[in-house]
Amino acid sequence: MSVVQENVSPVRPRTGRAAPRPRLTPVAIVYLALVALLVVGSVLVGLRGEVLLDQAGILNILTRATALGLVAVGQTMVILTGSLDLSVAYLIGLTSLIAAETMAGRDGMVVPGVLLALAVAAGVGLVNGLVITVLKANAFIATLGVALILRGYLEDNYTGPAGDVPRGFQHLGYDRIGPVPVAALLMLAVAAVAWWYLSRTRPGYHMYAVGGDIEVARLSGVPTRRVVVTAHVLCSVAAGLTGIYLASRLGSGAPYVGTDAGYDLESIAAVVLGGTLLAGGRGGVVGTIGGVLILATLDTIFDDLAVDPFFKDVVRGVVLVTAVALYARRMTARRARGRLA
Repeated sequence: MSVVQENVSPVRPRTGRAAPRPRLTPVAIVYLALVALLVVGSVLVGLRGEVLLDQAGILNILTRATALGLVAVGQTMVILTGSLDLSVAYLIGLTSLIAAETMAGRDGMVVPGVLLALAVAAGVGLVNGLVITVLKANAFIATLGVALILRGYLEDNYTGPAGDVPRGFQHLGYDRIGPVPVAALLMLAVAAVAWWYLSRTRPGYHMYAVGGDIEVARLSGVPTRRVVVTAHVLCSVAAGLTGIYLASRLGSGAPYVGTDAGYDLESIAAVVLGGTLLAGGRGGVVGTIGGVLILATLDTIFDDLAVDPFFKDVVRGVVLVTAVALYARRMTARRARGRLA
């Protein structure tokens, strides 16, 4: 009896599920949007016979991005924990005054001025964190209340610029390497340290955990109060660095240098534009820097095109709302796919 064997290729079982397609991350989207904005902006500015990305244009973009980038890095940390900080604008003005008045035009007082400004900033952040965690106040109300206290102090004690920054310290605000300001490199260094802290240390992981679900984090042994307080202290220190940088550019302290530029809402806008969820738990400083560069590039393009300030704010608002809507739609689609899986 012979046995006939057939050479039949094995049939692979069907899983019933298509292979997942690679999807762009929010960070990739924000940098692609930045590239698209640079291309479109270059064309529009070129139609007027000017150049957007020449040395002056790059310097303008990076200078605008430096102050906002510093405070936005700190804002990213508090938003990742599910909180926020509305006191940073007035704190920037306060720290610029503390630094300038302490320095009083003397080179030997630069270090004490910087340290005192950062210490006061850390103290304000500590108060914010304790009011939120110990008194159980809503972050919006708590930091707005602290902002009003700082505003009252500034209005009662200052009517204009004060203090004197020594000429040597002004190199921080004006020196550059080619078209790149030295202060922009400082901002990128601060962002790199924040990225390392958030992605490579246990306290950084805890910030994501608290923002994801504070109750689950607490039951898992995460010191949630300490995490929120730490985030607010770091945010305020970043605002203090912004105030010190602006004092170096202005040559003195200015009580409303932070509020005139709207760094409280601008920093939140940059963080959200960079893909960090306002609810917390998802995002990071890499996307935030992209959001900062988008806002700085928009401002530079508008200035080159001599756009009406009202229309400028309208466009910025439309960009922000569109970005938030797109991120929300992606999150909804991701949850739907997770339920179907």
